[in-house]
Amino acid sequence: MAKLSQPPSLALRWQANVGDHVMALAWSPDGATLAAASVSGPIVLYDTLTGGVKHSLPGHGFGTTSLSWQPGGAILASSGQDGKARLWDTITGSAIAALDAGASWVERVVWNPKGNLLVSAAGKKLRLWNDKGEQLRAHADFASTVADVKWSAEGKEFAAAGYGGATFYSPDADEARNTFSWKGSVLAVAWSPDGQYLVGGAQDASVHFWYVKNGKDLEMTGYPQKVRELSWDSTGRFLATGGGNLITIWDCSGKGPAGSTPLSFELHEEPVSALAFQNRGPLLASACTGGRLALWFPGGSKKVLAQSKIDGGFSQAMWSPNDGKLAGGGENGWVGMWAV
Repeated sequence: MAKLSQPPSLALRWQANVGDHVMALAWSPDGATLAAASVSGPIVLYDTLTGGVKHSLPGHGFGTTSLSWQPGGAILASSGQDGKARLWDTITGSAIAALDAGASWVERVVWNPKGNLLVSAAGKKLRLWNDKGEQLRAHADFASTVADVKWSAEGKEFAAAGYGGATFYSPDADEARNTFSWKGSVLAVAWSPDGQYLVGGAQDASVHFWYVKNGKDLEMTGYPQKVRELSWDSTGRFLATGGGNLITIWDCSGKGPAGSTPLSFELHEEPVSALAFQNRGPLLASACTGGRLALWFPGGSKKVLAQSKIDGGFSQAMWSPNDGKLAGGGENGWVGMWAV
C-alpha cells in the first residue's frame, strides 16, 4: 500500500466574494493568479498570495459559462451567453478579442496543451481559433448541442460530447474523425492521461468508458443522480466520479474497470459538486453542495485526511499548478484559497 510522507492539512489563507454563483475557476500557469467567473458575467482575477484583486473583467453580459487559461501564457479565454468567446490579457486586464462562436449560448472554450489553439463550442458549432483570436476552422456540426469538449493529453485531437455520444475531431480537418454513438445524453467527458479511455458522465445516472482505439463501451450504472463530476489521477489508474453523496472511484489498472467493484468514499451529506485529483500528486479533493471540502488518498486509505467547511455550497474546486494550494468557489459567490 502506498504511503504519504506526511498527513495533509487544509489551512484557509484568504476568502473573497465575486457576488454570485461561481461558474468556473482557472489558475495561471505560474500559480500567481486565480480567475473566478460568476454566473451573472463578471470575472475577477485574484492575487493567490494575498487574495487581493488584480483585475475585474466585465466578462459576458448574460452570464459567463466557462474559463480556460492559456497553458504557458497570459491569455484567459472565457465563454458566455452573449454568443461570444472572449480573450483577455491578464497582465493589463484588457480585452484582446471577441470571437463569434456561431450560436447565442457558448458552452465551452478549451485551450489545447500547447496553448496555440482554442476550441469554442456553441450549440452544435465547433470552431477553432489561434491565440490571436483568428478563426482557423469551422468543424462539421455536432449531432446535438455540445455539452462538453476536452483535448487529449497530447493535443492531437479533441472530443465533443452531448446527446447521442461522443465525436472526435482533428485540428487539421473540418469533418469529424470518428463518432462513438450512444442513446443518451453525455454531460461531461474526461480523457485518461494515456489516451486509452474517454469517459463520459451521463444524464441517466451512469458513467461510460469508451476504449478510444476500438470504441468498445463499458457502462457503469447504479448512481443515484446524473454524473457531471469526473477526475483522473495523474497515473491514469484511478477515475473519481460523483453522481450523488458518495465518491465512487474506479481502478483502471491491469485489465481495466470491467467487472470490478469500485472504491466508495463516504463523508458528504449533500451531493458531491466538485472532484479534483492533484496535477501530479496522489490526493483527491472533493466538495459538496453542503459546503464541505475534503482530501482523500485513494491509493492508500479510505479515511478522510483533512476537511474544511464554508457557509453555503461548493460549486468548484481546483488545484494550483504545483499542487500546493487548493481553490474553491461557492454557490453564493464565495471564493477561497487553502494551503495544503
